[in-house]
Amino acid sequence: MRTIGLTIIGYVGCLALIPGVAHIQAAGQPLQSPTTPDAVRSQQAFIAQYCVTCHNQGLQTGGLVLENADLGDVGADAETWEKVARKLHGGLMPPPGAPRPDRTTSETFVSWLEAQLDGAAAARPNPGRTETFHRLNRAEYRNAVRDLLGLDIDVASLLPADGSSYGFDNIAGVLQVPPTLMERYLTAAKNISRAAIGTPPSAPNYDVFRVPADLPQDDRLDGLPFGTRGGTLIRYNFPGDGEYAIRVRLAREAVGAGGVDVPRYDVPQQLEVALDGERLQVFTLPATDRAALAPRALNPRPGRDRAGDEPPPQPAPRRYRQADRSLVDTDWQVRFFAEAGPRDVSVTFLNRAPALLESLNEPYLHPYPAGGETLWGSRKGAYLGRVDISGPFEVRGRGDTPSRQQIFQCYPADSSEEPACARTILSNLTRRAYRRPVTAADLEGPLRFYEQGHASGGFEAGIELAIRRLLVSPEFLFRTEADPPDVAVYEVSDVELASRLSFFLWSSIPDDELLDLATQGRLRDPEVLDTQVRRMLADRRSQALVDNFAGQWLYLRNVPALTPDLYTYPDFNEGLRRAMKRETELFFEHIMREDRTVLDLLTADYTFLNESLAEHYGIPNVHGDTFRRVTLPEGSVRGGLLGQASILAVTSLPNRTSPVVRGKWILENILGSPPPEPPADVPPLPEETGDGPSAMTMRQRIAEHRENPVCASCHSQMDPLGLGLENFDSTGRWREVEATGDARAASFVPIDGSGAFPDGTEFGSVLELKRALMARSDRFVATMTEKLLTYALGRGLEYYDAPAVRAIARDAARRDYRLSALVLGVTKSVPFQMRRRSGS
Repeated sequence: MRTIGLTIIGYVGCLALIPGVAHIQAAGQPLQSPTTPDAVRSQQAFIAQYCVTCHNQGLQTGGLVLENADLGDVGADAETWEKVARKLHGGLMPPPGAPRPDRTTSETFVSWLEAQLDGAAAARPNPGRTETFHRLNRAEYRNAVRDLLGLDIDVASLLPADGSSYGFDNIAGVLQVPPTLMERYLTAAKNISRAAIGTPPSAPNYDVFRVPADLPQDDRLDGLPFGTRGGTLIRYNFPGDGEYAIRVRLAREAVGAGGVDVPRYDVPQQLEVALDGERLQVFTLPATDRAALAPRALNPRPGRDRAGDEPPPQPAPRRYRQADRSLVDTDWQVRFFAEAGPRDVSVTFLNRAPALLESLNEPYLHPYPAGGETLWGSRKGAYLGRVDISGPFEVRGRGDTPSRQQIFQCYPADSSEEPACARTILSNLTRRAYRRPVTAADLEGPLRFYEQGHASGGFEAGIELAIRRLLVSPEFLFRTEADPPDVAVYEVSDVELASRLSFFLWSSIPDDELLDLATQGRLRDPEVLDTQVRRMLADRRSQALVDNFAGQWLYLRNVPALTPDLYTYPDFNEGLRRAMKRETELFFEHIMREDRTVLDLLTADYTFLNESLAEHYGIPNVHGDTFRRVTLPEGSVRGGLLGQASILAVTSLPNRTSPVVRGKWILENILGSPPPEPPADVPPLPEETGDGPSAMTMRQRIAEHRENPVCASCHSQMDPLGLGLENFDSTGRWREVEATGDARAASFVPIDGSGAFPDGTEFGSVLELKRALMARSDRFVATMTEKLLTYALGRGLEYYDAPAVRAIARDAARRDYRLSALVLGVTKSVPFQMRRRSGS
């Protein structure tokens, strides 16, 4: 490990010796602006004119006093001056109503101030301190098991969800290990080691896979064969060679007083069960026999005399009953032989002419079941409700699974070869699990467990028990970084750097190539590091950046929980919910894979759509469930994140939009200026009252809310930004008018999509809002850099990290802000490559 002390090293020597700081010096603009007395007096005049009015000894607004602040040595109070720079950058200060400098004057002062702060940071680097013990979160544990053992596990069934902080669930400070979690790790290690080796379960497994009731199944679903509709595709790990059973159940509808039944259709419905594309069985739901059934009208009107004076009722649709309809799929089960390992089980309907009765009205897009007395269904055929997979019932072998191929790099021909082969296998697994070279002492524990297992069950039982031991080892469950003696600030070792890289880009353990370079001490070489980062981004495992970084930064993990009010949004369904999330995931992944500028996230002229989402957006000529890149027409409101339904829906309420939440999202995730948390006694937003013209629009309601002085200071920053997105309803669909009042006497009012930024810049529409954000693209890049660095380090950023953020952004500007430039900048930064000793 290379270390340096900073007690007597000056500015020039520090830059020469520390690669991370040298990188900061080389990144873009010079580190220092003039600090002559005249330059300092000029900047002091700015503070006196625009800041001291509030931040003086008398008022001390916000607990900040700038009246006698020394601009000649901003590094002495870097924390305060970083706050000043952030407020000015975001246009949050001076407050509304106070004299404001023009934009050029403000930017000139901020640039000068940040240059002074960067120079002070380069002279005395402070990389911050990551936690000594950093537990793997649930996603990292799953990926580590996958890459270590070649086994994909359902981690949600094994471990509880992790806490989060600073917007991410990989923050070391909140990843504690209570006793109950340790018990879960022990159980998980037992189940995983058995599955990896292929040890048959003590009793047949029984797994249930439910299909969401609101998932449309009227057309082909992505991943399922052409010529089919609906159903589900299950990636299932068969634990051994043997006999299994699949049982399928159709979706039911509510009938009568609490009963359920299979819907009735005029043509037969055929359901195919297949394994890896090979048909196992076809089940047939017979057509309803109309002649044998008595019709019943919906909504009968008992006690009414149709011959009386009252006008005759409108004819009602007819429904048909069949006594044993609920038992039709009781015996829909197929038994079959399957080899061990991960395989695709598909259960889907063979697509025929629509089975919907012709008397039904055009259905909603939401697949309503034909239940109750007043609601007709909109499903065009039978739906799949659930799939149960059980087995193995008769185990015939352990098979040659991917996990066994990865574990058994050798296999003994006889008992004399077993000790040497076991040591080879466990040396390789321990090196990968511990993410470093292993010593003889490291192997003592796994080998001891191997011997115990071998004594009771033979060679494979010994390997299984040793793997179980590895999976509960602190060296596997925790990323550890130890301080060297007598050094205040130091570079992390190459091996530690390898783990930082792999958990940043892959949310998993380093592979052999990365570990080999780290062991050789070559990973920190700039060219080698650059090559490895690009290789890792191109690897399929970098999908973790989409799932875990973008998924949390952009709130995509919240999309599956969206439950819009179906009375207000009757077309919303599970298919649309999934499409919303998938669009943004593919959008971010495309930028990463194609190494495009991150500014596409604001104003791209393309997106990724399937038919369901395209119809939701009103975009024609997109057919089928498969996603594809679609070029947007000029002037489309859908360009960039702020036009995507996922973002618009997760920042709304179930029954209405929320300009407050949307404005807060823009401030936090695009402009990097999050408002403070609301007080505990904040009054709620007034709900709609009155009918027709007397009801308030959303703009009027939040304006009334801002009249409360307690609310005004923050809402005056958030609300005007959120109102710029008011033309999108709470499911992300475009609208021109807003309904006010209740359903009995609703009025429709044209939506006003104008708003303003905290610095007073006004816009009149969502397109003008996006153009104004592009004019502040430097703030967006800085915000994204902060999010990336927070995620990469597993800790929240502090004021001393701001110079590194600026250096990364300056360097990325020379490469058109491509995503790879930001990622490379993070990996070469002082906080990522260095660490501060505890207590220093």
